[in-house]
Amino acid sequence: MFRIRVERLIRKDIGTVFDVLSDHGAYSRFPGITRSILLEQGRLERNGEAALRRLGSGPVDFYERITCFERPTRLDYLIERSRPLPFRHEKGMLLFAAEDGNTRVVWTSEGHVDIPVLGSLVFDRLVERRGALLFGSILGFLDDR
Repeated sequence: MFRIRVERLIRKDIGTVFDVLSDHGAYSRFPGITRSILLEQGRLERNGEAALRRLGSGPVDFYERITCFERPTRLDYLIERSRPLPFRHEKGMLLFAAEDGNTRVVWTSEGHVDIPVLGSLVFDRLVERRGALLFGSILGFLDDR
């Protein structure tokens, strides 16, 4: 099983940080993300609950469904499908908290690469390392802009 947790204080207000990180069609502006498409709009808001996004990083694609959208404090998602590696995703969550005009973001993702034996021995650890680097670079990019 992989468990990724990245926490960062971003020097921007909570509304701005939430808006940028919930703009699913614009993730390709972040380092490490090569494709980002909003495939289905959310029920009440374009990027809100039930929205489906496709994110790509190199040869890997993730189809993620927004499962919780509580502006401006929480955004949850689940990977419904991935390629080329099959995922069994259990939790994806971004929590936002205002701190003196800044925003603390805690980004977590948990799941398992669904390949017998190799999934837990090789790929879960790889996903943990690469995921932590990717989430950290996205939050760092946002903090620097």
